[in-house]
Amino acid sequence: MLHRLTVSELVDQLGRRQVSAREALESCLGQIGRIDGQLKAFLSHDPADAMAQADAADRDLAAGVTHAEKPLLGVPIALKDVLCHRGQPLNCGSKILGNFISPYNATVVEKLQAAGAVVFGRLNMDEFAMGSSTENSAFFTTRNPWDITRIPGGSSGGSAAAVAANEAFATLGSDTGGSIRQPAALCGCVGLKPTYGRVSRYGLVAFASSLDQIGPFTKSTRDAALITRTISGHDPRDSTSLNEPVPDYLAGLNGDLRGLRLGLAKEFMVGGLDPEVRDAVDAAVKKLQELGATIEEVSLPHSEHAVATYYIIATAEASANLARFDGVRYGARVAGADPTEMYERTRGAGFGAEVKRRIILGTYVLSSGYYDAYYLRAQKVRTLIRQDFLEAFKKVDAIVSPTTPTAAFKLGEKTQDPLQMYLSDIFTISCNLAGISGLSLPCGFTREPKLPIGLQLLGQPLGESTLFRIAHAYEQATPWHRDVAPLG
Repeated sequence: MLHRLTVSELVDQLGRRQVSAREALESCLGQIGRIDGQLKAFLSHDPADAMAQADAADRDLAAGVTHAEKPLLGVPIALKDVLCHRGQPLNCGSKILGNFISPYNATVVEKLQAAGAVVFGRLNMDEFAMGSSTENSAFFTTRNPWDITRIPGGSSGGSAAAVAANEAFATLGSDTGGSIRQPAALCGCVGLKPTYGRVSRYGLVAFASSLDQIGPFTKSTRDAALITRTISGHDPRDSTSLNEPVPDYLAGLNGDLRGLRLGLAKEFMVGGLDPEVRDAVDAAVKKLQELGATIEEVSLPHSEHAVATYYIIATAEASANLARFDGVRYGARVAGADPTEMYERTRGAGFGAEVKRRIILGTYVLSSGYYDAYYLRAQKVRTLIRQDFLEAFKKVDAIVSPTTPTAAFKLGEKTQDPLQMYLSDIFTISCNLAGISGLSLPCGFTREPKLPIGLQLLGQPLGESTLFRIAHAYEQATPWHRDVAPLG
């Protein structure tokens, strides 16, 4: 049952030489073998490569290398299929990349390896990170480990499901409009979207470059803090990377919330919010008060425009970023009579319906005569949304809200209604538009069926330390994170 340990618990046992890195990996691989036929979190994994990494970690441990030197030494961590890992497949959940093998490592992969992690596996996702349910994967739909008739969220559904089902000790995903926090909430784990620029995007296949950010899925807040500390920092290969020192996120996990001011955004407690979600969030707010935090109402007046603003900016950037997938330089190619026909056939066959929809929308809002009416106006509203948050943070240290309006919905329930699918991210999108930090953690369950509910914490730019402090204190005072999914 090693696979049920948190990262921090595994690190402790590895350091004491009670278990080996090979045993930890074998436990994960065994769990994958037992349940992934039902769960379908992994697109692929390379046991031989992973075992070689685990054996190297064991040699380091035997030679006296400590976790102070390599904080993740021997810890198996899996990757969303949008991050480059040299020598491993890279498909982005799409057919258009064919049998492409990544020729280099993403910066976050380099940092994990430098910290001694055993980096393995490619996790399922909505194609090019466009979706909220993982039903847009070109390969198959990942299931929710709490109920396999339901979605795990998206676009990082495979990353969330793998952690909740104990197939990996932690995973990395990417968050463009909620793609870490939303599946973390629906699968009952911790998910962090760091401040824009806190973590290098080098080696992340871009969806919307001004919104994308890489972050961890973990079983505990302490684990999230440890991995975020590992992958954060300036990277000259990413021009948007922030050149700011990385704090020791573990240092502030003291369980004390006295003196902290938390805001409740009145615009977030809206109609359409499931009563069980509302009750769980209300109970979480009361618990935070008991732990010493003060609660006050704040206003984010432009948040009602966030979904519309996001789906203009994100699709515009996607249409530009995905132009490179043309069948000429790499990936799959469908032959045509001339280059234009080849290009059209390749993209027509290679992209799924949702990606095509967003490319068309993005091309439209950038086209002559519509740029000012849509894209330029959306950028102005985005500025107002960010200003709303910065104004609120003059009064409070963080903002508390639901992560999602409902618990996990049934497979196929929203596939015929893209707008309803888009509204799954109504509480998470503003965070990306504003470039601030956001975290989701478990705060309860629905009654029948038993499904996780997520609490979202929104922090100031570079406010991750505060989010970890709040989340850890709440986690220590509540039992929700200790429940194990049926497939776990």
